[in-house]
Amino acid sequence: MSVTNSAPGDASANLLPESRLSNFIRDTIIKDLETKKFAGQVQTRFPPEPNGYLHIGHAKAICLNFGLADEFGGKTNLRFDDTNPEKEEQEYVDSIMKDVRWLGFEWDGLHYASDYFDQLYEWAIKLINAGKAYVDDLSAEEIRKYRGTLTEPGKDSPHRNRSVKENLDLFERMSKGEFPDGSRVLRAKIDMASPNLNMRDPVIYRILHAEHHRTGNKWCIYPMYDFAHGQSDSIEHVTHSVCTLEFEDHRPLYNWFIEQLGIFPAQQLEFDRLGLTYTLLSKRKLLQLVQGKYVTGWDDPRMPTLSGIRRRGYTPEAIRNFCGAIGVSKTNGTLELAMLEHFVREDLNKRAPRVMAVLRPLKVVIDNYPDGHVDEVEAVNNPEDESAGKRKVPFSKVLYIEQDDFREDPPKQYYRLSPGREVRLRYGFFITAKSVVKNDKGEVVEVHCTYDPATRGGNAPDGRKVKSTIHWVSAPHAIDAEVRIYDKLFTKEDPNQVEEGQDFTANLNPNSLEVITNAKLEPSLANAPVEAHYQFERLGYFCVDPDSKPGHLVFNRTVALKDTWAKVEKRVDQKTDKK
Repeated sequence: MSVTNSAPGDASANLLPESRLSNFIRDTIIKDLETKKFAGQVQTRFPPEPNGYLHIGHAKAICLNFGLADEFGGKTNLRFDDTNPEKEEQEYVDSIMKDVRWLGFEWDGLHYASDYFDQLYEWAIKLINAGKAYVDDLSAEEIRKYRGTLTEPGKDSPHRNRSVKENLDLFERMSKGEFPDGSRVLRAKIDMASPNLNMRDPVIYRILHAEHHRTGNKWCIYPMYDFAHGQSDSIEHVTHSVCTLEFEDHRPLYNWFIEQLGIFPAQQLEFDRLGLTYTLLSKRKLLQLVQGKYVTGWDDPRMPTLSGIRRRGYTPEAIRNFCGAIGVSKTNGTLELAMLEHFVREDLNKRAPRVMAVLRPLKVVIDNYPDGHVDEVEAVNNPEDESAGKRKVPFSKVLYIEQDDFREDPPKQYYRLSPGREVRLRYGFFITAKSVVKNDKGEVVEVHCTYDPATRGGNAPDGRKVKSTIHWVSAPHAIDAEVRIYDKLFTKEDPNQVEEGQDFTANLNPNSLEVITNAKLEPSLANAPVEAHYQFERLGYFCVDPDSKPGHLVFNRTVALKDTWAKVEKRVDQKTDKK
């Protein structure tokens, strides 16, 4: 396993992996190493099911598994738990590998549960021979009824006491495709009165005449996830099998299989799932959004998938920093989406070059500026990084500013451009609005101004001050661009909170995407590469979308400049200080 090295000068290069924060999983590994429980070995794995794209919740598990192994000199496998051919596709396999690498990690071993289908089949036969598994003819609905409830024990299937010989014969015939889907299953024989429903004779094989993306039509029976998962860990000698909390009740079952089969005892440790406000982290529901065309695809920048947030402009460093800050625990909870956005801003603030872009242009004509003349003013590329240097930006008689930066009748405490008011143009000159031109609707479409040539660079020799600085783009040099402004995909903090008869799609935000088609950008962005990050001064952080083509740049807003989480933290700190 390796963690991809950061680029020279990258602020993330000195960051510690998530696992180095004190937590109960790390403490367990330290204790196991001290007691030589696994002969001093640390082997972890990340085991996604290839039935959808990875999301931000998976990033937490990835950082944890790879980070723990990296800290303790261990290894990490990437294993695809591909036991359900009806929902799995090679597209998902490829996307998962791409996402893990994008996050900055490289696996030691690449495995598939399907690699172990022959071994799992043999182990199923071993359980049958030991009288620990049987073929059941009950339907799925009947099995559910026989299972009982949390307060009532289950009932034995009428087929539970079939002979070993009959079970072996039926299971072999199942494997040869003699029976239709759903007609029979293989169940473990454990305890129908167990207080843990997972131990009430769980199904371990079902008949499924479906082509597998790797094994083709070799099999028409497939192991259930609960049967394949723990044994796959055992085959790979996983020492610390890190799972989310919903698998805690499954651990006794995994241990039962290990004990009955006499195989390597992989140790399972459960931690809390990631939850975020205004966000769904369910692959099933995310697939519903894709198939229902509520979004443009798995990589829609509004989606919480890693491919979606990568397209939106989130950086892997920001995601790793976020996962490092939230840590792990034994209690599920929900974090503020603003916290994740805070880490994105923090990272982009260090790395993103500053540029000027006008999203909703209003023409400004400087009447006393020489016709045909062009000044080149000097602009700072990144005040957080001196090595980023400076650039030249053209300044001319006709400019574009944001529509919001001019008011003909300004409200109180409005300090931007208005008739008779002087403002500073970023890196340029002081200008004063003198008159306007309106269209037939009475809307201002052009503002005429004068400028003070002595204020080049943004300072007046006589020391006079202005209360506002606004950005601009030279009209003759401007690049046209499409800009996509993204907002939360859902209107409620909990998207699953709906009225009776509705589903989560009722909470979709109708204003989650605004497309601006006539934005004006400074000329330095003419050859901006796909996925490049920028801060549009005063507007937010943006990145170049893959839809961009020569002559047609497309930018996605990654996140606005306003950092609500930083303000929340500041308020909390202030309250703590007062105490």
